[in-house]
Amino acid sequence: MAKIQSEDLGVLPINKLLVRQALPASIGILVMSLNILVDTIFVGHWIGSTAIAAINVVLPVTFFIAALGMSIGIGGSSIISRAMGAHDKEKAFLTFGNQITLTLLLTITLVIFGLWFIDDIIPLFGGKGIIFEPAKIYYRIVLYGTPILAMSMVGNNVARAEGKPKFSMYAMMMPSVGNLVLDYLFINLFDWGMQGAAWATTISYGFSFLYLLWFFLSKNSELKINISHFGLNLNLVKEIASLGFVTLSRQAVVSVTYLLMNNILFNLGGATSVTAYAIVGRMLMFAMFPVLGVTQGFLPIAGFNYGARNYTRVRKSINTAIKYASILATIVFLFLMIFPIFITKLFTTDAEVISQTPSAMRWVFAATPIIAIQLIGSAYFQAIGKAKSALLLTLTRQGFFFIPLIFLLPNFYGEFGVWVSFPIADVLSTIVTAYFLNKEIRKNLILRTE
Repeated sequence: MAKIQSEDLGVLPINKLLVRQALPASIGILVMSLNILVDTIFVGHWIGSTAIAAINVVLPVTFFIAALGMSIGIGGSSIISRAMGAHDKEKAFLTFGNQITLTLLLTITLVIFGLWFIDDIIPLFGGKGIIFEPAKIYYRIVLYGTPILAMSMVGNNVARAEGKPKFSMYAMMMPSVGNLVLDYLFINLFDWGMQGAAWATTISYGFSFLYLLWFFLSKNSELKINISHFGLNLNLVKEIASLGFVTLSRQAVVSVTYLLMNNILFNLGGATSVTAYAIVGRMLMFAMFPVLGVTQGFLPIAGFNYGARNYTRVRKSINTAIKYASILATIVFLFLMIFPIFITKLFTTDAEVISQTPSAMRWVFAATPIIAIQLIGSAYFQAIGKAKSALLLTLTRQGFFFIPLIFLLPNFYGEFGVWVSFPIADVLSTIVTAYFLNKEIRKNLILRTE
């Protein structure tokens, strides 16, 4: 009989294992990112450039609620990976059940809150002037689907923690393909405008959810939970929350960043600058897919082997992940430095946006080749359950460096000060992460294997 797949995380060669874990994650992120990218292109050409800005205003709100699911998924998956490495399957089952209960309780509460204060939230996030009405239409409809999206985020991460990355990949691909088809029907054929874009996004969330539901009910999953596992366990909730808070903090800071950027850029350059940032933001989601895929693939490998006390494999997984991610990041960097004008023209025909966006894009991605250290470093601490260290490193880039910079530099350099804040924050956060990661490796990985 074939060995249980989760145990492969502790025996297969690291190079082979990382490729096997990272490739499906990268493809899933690529398809999901392409969905966001093409969705923005459709909206820009079929509705208008203002619609792109409107979606960018709504994004941080819905993104934050969906991020609850991602946070609970990644936090719980760290526990599941280590529990499976230690052969404690009951703890893995109970963790999964608690993840589901927490996600439903929190996201439904936030959806109700978000709808109640809709007229206050949209202007707060930059939905002002001509942007307000289309943003409100999109916001209301998309918010309905965020609990289902959050549940899908949980399922994706748990499937990956089991050592089943292909199923996670398929779950990420389904809503993306569905959304593009529905975009064409609702926006282009039915001419539903912003409502069509919103309903296409909301309905597509359900495709991923239904697929993951099938996966966990089928023989493909090892996590066969029952009703007793849904009752909240205080100790597990605390552990999920402490580890998940790392991801949630990262996503919260991303949402705050969108809020600040939309408002700062609107004051500096109006709707054109907000649209330019929306395009650059889409490229941040899309272009980094291979690096993020390596990061996602690295998490269960590090967590499982740390739980199994195989510290030599943990150390090797760190080095291999950084090497692969750095090579991929450099390729992304070269592509974006060479083709920014072509990329911008894919989104819009607006001459002002086309003239402004390429320069911004080059500055935003200027430090891309070195970010692998920052991403893998912070992911490592989360994978092994060191929530405080992971939180510190997660907040370093945007919380400690980027946000202060976008308040400071525009006072001296105007809009250019906003764009140059990106690479400066990347360099500073990478230096900090490299210091703490090196210290951790020497103290807790090398010494334990000598």
